[in-house]
Amino acid sequence: MKQNAQKLATCLWFNNNAEEAVDCYESIFKNNLKRSDILRWGDAGGVSKGSVLTSSFYLYGQEFIALNGGPEFKFTEAVSICVNCDTQEEIDELWEKLSAGGEKSMCGWLKDKFGLSWQVTPPVLVEMLLDKDQKKADSVMKAMMQMNKIDIKKLQEAYNAA
Repeated sequence: MKQNAQKLATCLWFNNNAEEAVDCYESIFKNNLKRSDILRWGDAGGVSKGSVLTSSFYLYGQEFIALNGGPEFKFTEAVSICVNCDTQEEIDELWEKLSAGGEKSMCGWLKDKFGLSWQVTPPVLVEMLLDKDQKKADSVMKAMMQMNKIDIKKLQEAYNAA
């Protein structure tokens, strides 16, 4: 596959650990991550000839480019990757694996060990928040605001109690 085959791709700026990050994500997402191209520095410059400049991959069909850009820029919560999980088991597994060495936050948000923010949430959460019955939606929002890792059962209980 050639790099930038999609019309849009997300470029993730790492500080010389892009290849390690892609390895980590591949271990977490297993069959849902497909590696594409690795672009290495040649004689034209860079850190050192043969070192990785970019490593492209597809996660659930979405193209990402992991760039070894150096220490100038860091990830912030202003950009995150949302992972829709259909089951509590999937939420639990991804929550633990993605946050290992990173930082757990609120409302399904976490940072991985590279500083990249993720949202690990079920699509049913958005469905409940969009319910035309505002009382139900508010009850779910209130329950979610008390959570770190999303708990589908507690969301459903809040929804049903309203």
